[in-house]
Amino acid sequence: MTGSRENHSDHVLATVQSGSAAATSSVAASWCRSALHHGLDPSANHRRERIGGFDLSRLRETNDELLAAAAPVLDLLYGSVGRTGCAVVLSDTRGVILEARSQIGDHDLFDAIGLTPGAEWSEAAEGTNGIGTCLVESRPVTILRTEHFASRNVGVSCMDAPVFDPDGQLVAALDVSTCRADHGEAMAAMIAALVQDAARQIERDFFCRRFADARIVYAPEAPGRGSALLAVDRDDLVIGATRAARSQFQLDTAALRNPRPLADVMGTGEKAGFEDGERAILRQALARSNGNVAAAARLLGIGRATMYRRMERAGMSELH
Repeated sequence: MTGSRENHSDHVLATVQSGSAAATSSVAASWCRSALHHGLDPSANHRRERIGGFDLSRLRETNDELLAAAAPVLDLLYGSVGRTGCAVVLSDTRGVILEARSQIGDHDLFDAIGLTPGAEWSEAAEGTNGIGTCLVESRPVTILRTEHFASRNVGVSCMDAPVFDPDGQLVAALDVSTCRADHGEAMAAMIAALVQDAARQIERDFFCRRFADARIVYAPEAPGRGSALLAVDRDDLVIGATRAARSQFQLDTAALRNPRPLADVMGTGEKAGFEDGERAILRQALARSNGNVAAAARLLGIGRATMYRRMERAGMSELH
């Protein structure tokens, strides 16, 4: 094992020194960052001290909104992969692990590796790895065993996806890691797909929690870009948008500070006038009263004759 780790370190350093590999391989580019930018040695055995106690509690409190949205999704993802010897991990943007799930029999193994709350897995701390490289590149990443920078991590395979908050900012990395030697590329690809779906679910739930009092509109989304969700207030003005929606509809923070009508944002035809608004109110009242005009008038606090006049003005009949 020692010899194979030495060989791995030699291979990493030779790749870094080649000067050309970084242009053709994202893993090699990360190795170069690890060695040249962060000054790491692939043969080093020490890990950084873990955050614990009060500091970890405070860090979790800082991310309480994220963790509330993520916890049910982490449980579901763990239910899918936990029995195969995988750990499910959520880190903050510094690569510090906030939550971890693994089977009781695997706790000691993952604890020894450092896949446990309070441990840091940034590229600056561990070199190329699933969590840290995912955070640097803001995209889904799979780092298989010998693709890690540090020789001490070559026994692990990591499948990761970034998580973006309701403001479209990177907020976490979702990771599934395994030490199983029989988990090859095909298994890694299947797990990576589950991780990406779970990350998008966390983003959706996080967004819906943030805008719990708003109407959520699902817009058509481009494959691989996440959920394009818009939050709309009672006046049909867009007050929030996920990262995918911001990209799709060319919205930025400044645009959302000055809300625009949903129809304008989505480009869905004519602007609504006062008549359209009144017609919508009348139709909703009729729908709530099963088409009974008298009952609808009572809901609106107007007389039956007034109801008929307004329906006529709006071009409606009783059957509408």
